[in-house]
This record gives sequence, structure tokens and C-alpha cells, in this order.
Amino acid sequence: MTLKVGIIGCGGIANGKHMPALSKVEEVEMVAFCDVIVERAEKAKEEYGTAESTVYQHYQDLLADKNIDVVHVCTPNNSHAEISIAAMKADKHVMCEKPMAKTSQEARAMLEAAKETGKKLTIGYQNRFTTAASYLHQVCEEGELGDIYYGKAHAIRRRAVPTWGVFLDEEAQGGGPLIDIGTHALDLTLWMMNNYKPKYVVGNTYHKLSPTKNAANAWGPWDPEKFTVEDSAFGFITMEDGATISLESSWALNSRQIGEAKTSLSGTKGGADMFDGLTINGEDNGLLYEKHIELEAGGVDFYDGEGNDPAFLEAQSWIQAIINNTEPVVLPEQALVVTEILEAIYQSSQTGEPVYLNK
Repeated sequence: MTLKVGIIGCGGIANGKHMPALSKVEEVEMVAFCDVIVERAEKAKEEYGTAESTVYQHYQDLLADKNIDVVHVCTPNNSHAEISIAAMKADKHVMCEKPMAKTSQEARAMLEAAKETGKKLTIGYQNRFTTAASYLHQVCEEGELGDIYYGKAHAIRRRAVPTWGVFLDEEAQGGGPLIDIGTHALDLTLWMMNNYKPKYVVGNTYHKLSPTKNAANAWGPWDPEKFTVEDSAFGFITMEDGATISLESSWALNSRQIGEAKTSLSGTKGGADMFDGLTINGEDNGLLYEKHIELEAGGVDFYDGEGNDPAFLEAQSWIQAIINNTEPVVLPEQALVVTEILEAIYQSSQTGEPVYLNK
């Protein structure tokens, strides 16, 4: 069985993750490419499509093609909900890049559309498919850590502000490092804890380093005039069962300890952290122990080789969920909770008050 896939948004994340990964999945044929900058869609067709693949400038035209089975939404955050909902109503399954949506209201509308149409919807949290995350999730499911009552979600960059596209545009993205990379760390932490019932959230966001001119940065100095999102954000989440999660995120922070898409966990039987690989800690017969898990080498986001490439594994798993009519690894209900918490951190920062959820 071959699924025909359409790509909406042929920019950085489509080229960096979605299209290369889909090109390695045997059951996939990329038949349509859409971008408001039509030259990008044409380039994507040349690299990943066939002679018969079509190119569009408006997503509505792509969705009108009844031969397309699946759509990958790789656009700025403020259009995730609009396009995803329209795609599901056009009888397409949808993989939407993270975060689920700019607001929780939009994310809930996406979930409702999935339920109403019966189409599958998943969100692009590929870090669940890293070797470390897959192993740690199994450890958590088997109860090795016991009742996990404290988690830390880490997404800290010292100076790595993305200066291209709309990353610095609050209107288009809804925020900065919190919604961009903090979302991955939070997703991992909630998934490991298997806890999706937040009670209240307290948070702070900062614009401390963003006004700096000619700043040292991995991708060159940013323009302070265009830096309208936070440079760092921190949140504290209390769950309904009393468990707590702390979330730290930054694109620019004076910190020597860096790392993104990582989690640290503390349970009644043991703990774990994803720094320096993966380490499980605990107590055995009156002695403390640390068990370092040797993992295959690779980068934070993508490993070399298909077997360990989270982007490929994500795409493969997603396509198999459609073919076999099973649930995707990332459920939209889970991604909605991530968006609700992120939104609550922003709201708490603005009001100076805790934000209660699920009242």
C-alpha cells in the first residue's frame, strides 16, 4: 500500500525533517508541494517529488486534490490549526509540526476536527523516537522508577537564537524558546511520567538578552528590533495528583549547562536523567547506584543512519499507524496538554498569578 502525501510549507522544518524522512519510507509517495513562496515548493518537488507531482501556492488548492491521503503541515504556528482542520475536513490524515497550535483554543478545535472526521492527527515530537527516550520510556512503563513525582524539562541554549524565518515574530509563532524547544522537553517529561492532568501553572518569561546588539550567536547576531519573543522562559507545573514539573527554556542564557529535548525524573524507586547520555540512579541493599546506559552516538535532533534517525522513525511509525489503523505514538490529546501548559506559563508571566487548568 502506498500513501500519497502532500507537504504544506516547504521551508526549514520540511527540508530539515519531514521530506528527507518521508523519502526513506517505502510506503510513501510525495505527490504535492505547497508554499506561499512558490519557488520553494518547486524546489521541493525537484528534490523529493516525481515528474507528476504538483506544486501549489495556496493550501486550499492542494487540499482539493482527492488523491492525496496524508498532509504534513510545516507552516508557522499561527496557521497550524487553520490548515490542519481544513485538511481533515478534506478527508486527509494530518501530521502537524510542533507545537500543536499557537493557542489551546486552536488546539482543542484541531482535536474536535479529528474526532468529527475520523481522520488521524499527530504532532511532530520526533524526540520521543531517540534511542535515549525510547529506552527511558520503557524503563518508566516497567515501573523501575516507581511513582514519578518530580520531573524537570530541559531546553537550554546558551547562545543559539534562530535568526531566520519567523522564529523571532511573536504574532506568527506565539512565543520564543518556550514554544519552540521547551515544547519538546515538556512533551518528553509528560510522556515519561504518563501524567496529563495539570492542576495549576506558575511561570516567568524574560527579555533580558534580546536587546543586545551584535551579540555572539550560533547563527550570527540577531536584530533586537525584530526580537519580539522572549529569550528565556521558566515554568513550574503542579499536577492533580501532586506531582510537580519544572520547565526551563532559553535561546540565550548565561548558563554553562546546556541541553535541549532532555528530561530528568525522580521517582519513589529511582531516578533518571538524559545528560551525558542516559543514567538511571537508585538504591539497592543500602547502597546508592548509578547505571549509565551506553547509547549509540549522534546529535541531539538527528542521528546518522535510518535505524537511529528519530525523524525517519517518527515518519515510519506515523505511516504505519495509518496503514494499520492504529493510534499514532503522539496522540493529539497529549499534545493539547502540552499547548495548554505552555499557554498557561505565558499567561502567568503576564499576570503574575498562577493559572489553574481543568477547573
